Amino acid sequence: MPTIADVAQAAGVSISTVSYVMSGKRTISQETRDRVEQAMVDLAYSPQASARSLASRSTSVLGLQAPIRAGVDVHVVMQIVAGALKEARAHHHDILLLTSDDAAGVERAARAGMVDGVLILDVETSDPRVGTLAELSIPSVLIGLPEGADQLVCVDFDFEAAGRLAATRLAERGHRTVALLGAPAQVQARHTSYSDRLTRGFRAASAEAGLTATIHSCPAGPGATEVVDALLADSPETTALFVHNEAALPFIAARLLGSASPIEIVALSPAELALPVPGVSDVIDLPAEELGAAGARALLAAIRGERQLGAELLAPRFAGEAG
Repeated sequence: MPTIADVAQAAGVSISTVSYVMSGKRTISQETRDRVEQAMVDLAYSPQASARSLASRSTSVLGLQAPIRAGVDVHVVMQIVAGALKEARAHHHDILLLTSDDAAGVERAARAGMVDGVLILDVETSDPRVGTLAELSIPSVLIGLPEGADQLVCVDFDFEAAGRLAATRLAERGHRTVALLGAPAQVQARHTSYSDRLTRGFRAASAEAGLTATIHSCPAGPGATEVVDALLADSPETTALFVHNEAALPFIAARLLGSASPIEIVALSPAELALPVPGVSDVIDLPAEELGAAGARALLAAIRGERQLGAELLAPRFAGEAG
């Protein structure tokens, strides 16, 4: 039975282009559309029959690639994984954890027929896995928002909106000089999607509000205090920090308690981690477990052929405030 990959090869286009022709989701040139439709006729390709064939070979197993790279907050990653596990279990699926961190590992699992689809974590802005994912014979969902997200299925927290929300809150409270203390340097150097988007949103909203804003990478653990000391030495007029580094937050807050010039702290974190920290005035809740569940739901829908390409973003809100 011919597959969508066979149609793409016969027409000389990508699998995603064939999907666009069938769904009408994007504008495709008439010449390309004609080639794809002719290939479908020549191969007697039926999307419904292909879907039934795939369903009949179902493993009821979802692949999950969760690379634990340098600088990654394992606690938050495990919350995302837990959300995916619970959602998979609710739909009578198992999870196969892929230990590789590259596209080859995902491709091996797909070719071996080990999984019905794969969920991808730790997504970079220019993620090298994207090209391979678009050509896989099984669906994939990214928890992240890389370039070209409109040609993929992506689910993520809206980090850019969270950066804007934090800057706006600080401006409303009268701050004029603020700083973002973000992920460790290794995460920022990889241009991890969430870090890039958070920075972009915070910078944009700060500029719109007339704030002077600086951006700093921050190590996890006690080393974060050195970043705070250097920041305040270089910019003593700073009166507020926006912190997105769960492992560094308690040390940053402890360093600033009792300081001669009070520094307000707004955190982006799973609420249960940040709310108990003394000195934190507001928390934008990062619903990590909910994010994992949403990713698994999207993957299950994609496997059933019920999910369109594009991104689903969870809106940010302050903990304790209505969504």
